[in-house]
Formats: sequence, C-alpha cells, structure tokens
Amino acid sequence: MDLGSLLIQALNAAQYGLLLFLIASGLTLIFGVMGVINIAHGSFYMMGAYFAFTLTGLTGNFFIAVFLGAILSALIGAFLEWALFSHLYKRDHLEQVLLSYGLILIFEELRSIFVGDEVHAVAVPAWLNFSIPLGDIMTYPAYRLFMSSVCLLIAIGLYVLIRRTRLGSMIRAGTSNSGMAKILGVNTSLVNRTVFSLGVALAAFAGMLNAPAAAVSPGMGMEVLIVSFVVVVIGGIGSVWGALLASMVIATAVTFGSVFFPSVAGMLTYVIMAMVLLWRPEGIFKQ
Repeated sequence: MDLGSLLIQALNAAQYGLLLFLIASGLTLIFGVMGVINIAHGSFYMMGAYFAFTLTGLTGNFFIAVFLGAILSALIGAFLEWALFSHLYKRDHLEQVLLSYGLILIFEELRSIFVGDEVHAVAVPAWLNFSIPLGDIMTYPAYRLFMSSVCLLIAIGLYVLIRRTRLGSMIRAGTSNSGMAKILGVNTSLVNRTVFSLGVALAAFAGMLNAPAAAVSPGMGMEVLIVSFVVVVIGGIGSVWGALLASMVIATAVTFGSVFFPSVAGMLTYVIMAMVLLWRPEGIFKQ
C-alpha cells in the first residue's frame, strides 16, 4: 500500500470513528446516568437520516434541515423521557429493553407510513461537492473531511459541557452515584431529561450528518446499534472519553482490516471486545 492509499484509509478510519462516537456517546450517557438500556438508540440515528432527507426536500437547504432536525430530535427525546422512560428507572432492565424494542417497531412503522420503504439519497451541499487531491491520482471527498471536522468540534463541545459547566458536574455526579446526587440537591429529573434529549439529538445528528455520504434506507439504525453497544462496552459504561477511544480503535481495526484481512474483517470488532472484556470486564474507563 502506497502512502496515498494509507492516508485515505487513515482519513476513512478517523471519519468513521468520530461518527460512531457521536452515536455511542449519547448511548453511554443515557445508560451511565439513567441506568436505562435503550436498544432503540439506532432508531434515533435512522430518524435523523430521514429528517435530513425530508427537511432538505422541504426547505431546499441541507444545513437548515440539520438545524431543524436537531431541534426536533431533542424535543422528541425530551417527550420520550417524560412520557415513557421516566417511569422505568426503578424497573427491571428487561422492561426497559421491551419498551425500547417497541419503540423500534413504532419508528419503523412511522417511517414506512410517512416516507415509504425505498432507499433515498441526500445531495451533498454544492459548496462541499468536490474532492481534494491526494497525490497524483487519488482524491478524497471534501464533505467527508467536513464531517470529521464537525464531529471533532462536537467532541470538544462535549468535553467543555461535561468538564467545565454546572450541568456537566451534575451529569458526572449522576453517573457516579445518582442517589447521592439527589440527596445533595441535584435535580435528577431535569438531568435525566437533558441527558436523554442530548443522547437522542447526538444520534439523530450523526444520522443527518452521514445522510449525504450514505444511503438513507429502512433498517439502517440496526446497522449501527450493535457496533454502538460494542463501543460502550469496550469504553466503559457511562464514560464519554472511553466511547471516543473505543470508537477510534474499532474504526481503525475495521477500516484497515477490510484492506489487509478482508476475510476476517467482520470479526475484528468482536475479537477486540472479547479481548477487552477478558482483560478489563468493566471497560477501559471504569466510572
């Protein structure tokens, strides 16, 4: 593999890893703070992709569609937490799984009713619809670099939110010991609703951001759900920074594994998870 090809694969790994982090960070926050196993998280990713497709068609502008879709996603997350998940915090995890599985079916049916079962595409914004030369013959799409930059900015924003704000301190307290945080005066109901809304918005934003780079199709949420859970397990439940590290490790292994070991590339994600669980069952970053 020459230097140009190596650079392209490295960029692909970074882009995939940062996108996966957006999805998995919301999932690990929801589980770490609220103790809720939400297997409908992939449906929020799918919802975002379909928001991008529908709202871009209505507004004629991809970025306006993303802005509106992010607001709608956060509101939907707040409503779901208030109407459904807030009643399950003290329940068994099986009940949480059953509820979120029901949401998967509901989202899939709503998608079928309102948008249909066809595969759709979202056009890349005109000012990003070009490629950057890498060497004499290779190029790399500018939009994918844009995606990586946006994901990186959001990762930095999450760091500032969690480490440098009052809300972040309440989220950290809820992750460590929600019962003690409540005794000390933290409004855990508000924290839970905020975290759930943030998690839904992050997953939906990832779907919207990736829509111009991939097909918008039925069942696309299930494709990322399993990998997202693997990232959460490897990184450590409740750890955003563990999710970031695990996302980059998985993305690098999958991307380069597809090039050098194509026959076993699909296994690498689960081999890494098994190795981490044998070495550190609580994940890389234990909360």
